Amino acid sequence: MWFGILIALVPLFIGYSIKLKNAVWIVRVNKSLSYLVYAILFLMGNELAQLNDLLNNLQTILSSTIILFICSFGFNMIFLLILDRIYPWRNQANHHELPARWKMILESLTIFFALIIGFVCGLLPLAIWQYNQIISEVILVILLILVGIQLRSNNITVKQIVINQVGITTTLIVILSTLLGGWLAAYLLKLPVNTSMAMSAGFGWYSLSGILMTEAQGAVVGSITFLSDILRELCAIMLIPSLIRRYKLTALGICGATSMDFTLPMLQKGGGIMMVPPAIVQGFLLTLIMPILMTLLNYYF
Repeated sequence: MWFGILIALVPLFIGYSIKLKNAVWIVRVNKSLSYLVYAILFLMGNELAQLNDLLNNLQTILSSTIILFICSFGFNMIFLLILDRIYPWRNQANHHELPARWKMILESLTIFFALIIGFVCGLLPLAIWQYNQIISEVILVILLILVGIQLRSNNITVKQIVINQVGITTTLIVILSTLLGGWLAAYLLKLPVNTSMAMSAGFGWYSLSGILMTEAQGAVVGSITFLSDILRELCAIMLIPSLIRRYKLTALGICGATSMDFTLPMLQKGGGIMMVPPAIVQGFLLTLIMPILMTLLNYYF
């Protein structure tokens, strides 16, 4: 239990204590994170290939992913749309042409190749696969340190977080509605409530949520969590252009933790420069909260 908590929190805070000012090193950190994400997905695919009764497990994974996603993302949409109605946010936005939606979807889908390659390699009877757990833990620690560095390098101060009411509000709504969705999914999937809520609490950070749930609950649960978060990112990309003009808070909230990086260009171009501060604050807070919340739900409840 304690190892699960320490592996989620300590590396993140170690990384956050390091601030890089050199732009070249910041770019290197970002590239290294991309490589580590692919490595983690490769190992997840590998573990999935070694499951007993693979066909039945795949059916369970796909059906459970759909239910979990509909509950968590659906509750997000409902709560955020209500927020947009009672607290409409009108900023002075100069709308621009959005980045090519299909291009971003294809970029997001490329991560599946790492998972598929890992799955195929996992079918080969190689002795190295017995060390998967150790390798995963090492990669996870490195990834969290780099994420901490990346967060600190965005120059977000505590004051900026405290005074940005839009970012804090959407973050709280996303957390509350996601956990409610996880609670409903627990009854539909016949899972322990804490496990289902932990599965829903990835907030779109698929690389970390998948491996944390794999470490805590096994490859099946980890795969469901990963796929649900991938669907969140893909649906956010699809829906932002339709929502950004009239429902800015909804467009921001459904991005989850990705509002700080992957979906930020779409939010900025569609909603104007004023979308950037709350998007970064929301992404920062969810990135910081996710491993803490997921670990607590897995080990304390």
